Amino acid sequence: MTVVSPVDQEVDTLRRSPLGARATEFAARSGPAVQLAEEPFLTQVDLRVHPGSPAVARIEHALGLALPHHEPNLVSGDEDAAALWLGPDEWLLTAPDGRAPTILAALDDALSDSLGSTVDVSANRTALRLSGPMSREVLEKLCSLDLHPRWSFTPGHCAQTLIGRTQAILWQLDREPTYRILVRNSFAAYLADVLLDAMQEFTAG
Repeated sequence: MTVVSPVDQEVDTLRRSPLGARATEFAARSGPAVQLAEEPFLTQVDLRVHPGSPAVARIEHALGLALPHHEPNLVSGDEDAAALWLGPDEWLLTAPDGRAPTILAALDDALSDSLGSTVDVSANRTALRLSGPMSREVLEKLCSLDLHPRWSFTPGHCAQTLIGRTQAILWQLDREPTYRILVRNSFAAYLADVLLDAMQEFTAG
């Protein structure tokens, strides 16, 4: 199955998401306790800038988002537009499909007299959405992080970690819990298989 982005429909171009052909399979193997789906074509922009730079205030104003830098692994914004802390001077900016040119232009203006860099990495990763009341239990089979809400991993937190021996960015979206997992396209099929296998005990009827 080919997944067509609304942006590409305007220019009559087709794009394929790495897991687009498996949407029906994901739906069939999901259940009330846990669901898996792909969220293809998210805009993802990598931003590097020193947190003490005067450009930070301009960037935050242009984006309408704070850049979390007082505490590691925080996320500002929401699942539609967010800034994820990846390191002391690095953030991943996410937005709906097709927003990269607008974001890059705004960042270039904000960085005009400051050191920093911006890279469109949208084509580098796809996103998997794992949701449902047993989704944390599924992840705990595959990830060494302590995801229990009594600790620090709660909505609005992210981490670069290994999930089933695959490097990914894990982001908790809400208290259901719902997680967004950003994974390199070349590893997406493998990670999906591992997640589906871990889901099986909660979805077998």
